[in-house]
Amino acid sequence: MTWHAALRLDYSLENGRSVARFVHDGPLRILQSLWPEGGGVCHNVLVHPPGGLVGGDTLAVRVHAREGSHGLVTTPGASRFYRSEGAMALQDVALEAEGGARLEWLPLEAIYYSGCQAENRLRMRLAPGAEVLGWDVAALGLPHAAQPFARGSVLQHIELHGAWLERGRIAAEDARLMDGPLGLAGQRCLASLFFATGSDLSRSRREALLDAARAVIEPHPLARSAGATASSPRVIVVRVLAPLVEPALQLLKAIRRAWRPLAWDLPPHEPRGWLI
Repeated sequence: MTWHAALRLDYSLENGRSVARFVHDGPLRILQSLWPEGGGVCHNVLVHPPGGLVGGDTLAVRVHAREGSHGLVTTPGASRFYRSEGAMALQDVALEAEGGARLEWLPLEAIYYSGCQAENRLRMRLAPGAEVLGWDVAALGLPHAAQPFARGSVLQHIELHGAWLERGRIAAEDARLMDGPLGLAGQRCLASLFFATGSDLSRSRREALLDAARAVIEPHPLARSAGATASSPRVIVVRVLAPLVEPALQLLKAIRRAWRPLAWDLPPHEPRGWLI
């Protein structure tokens, strides 16, 4: 049996308060909205009750932020792509923001089990003045549980319409990619943190964000396998390779804490679920 689920989440600014409304089809839900840092930022947790995807499953998530609103979306735990007999499991996320809107897309890691056939898409359309701070964290297999990523493939797609596209396939059987010095070099977690905008970043703002990220990376244990770049005039990206999820996610969270006050003059508040 395959699961097909879809959810649309809309943020709007009403009387100075960011408010979320959603509709869904299938096993995909948004938990109660929270405003732990005041009414300007609405926090939501995206829940997929089946707990993972197998071959043939599809999840479609659409998030739309209307003018002036600010929404933050996270998940209560890792997404999981399980072994497939051949059919593709697809997660397709589309973020859209109007002028002056802000989105934070901060799901916990996606775990790709050996034998999976997975595609994970993240696409963004941003109007001038809109901004997104988000990440993608991929864990290949379960090294601590002696379950290596020995078979299968993952197709990753991250796109800011008209400005940035990263698309690549990770095949478990490709030894040069998985273990070569120009590939993953034996690391099994790859993560990207990005700040994407609907208008070109000014040089001073771009350099300030890059400097802040590099200041966090430099003393970190993952400094040799992490870096911050301006991929386009509208995108800043931090990329990290790590043996496990935990140190990579810890680094991304630290950079987010540095970026949030700098980019938006907001405190480095973390979602309540991360503190449990």
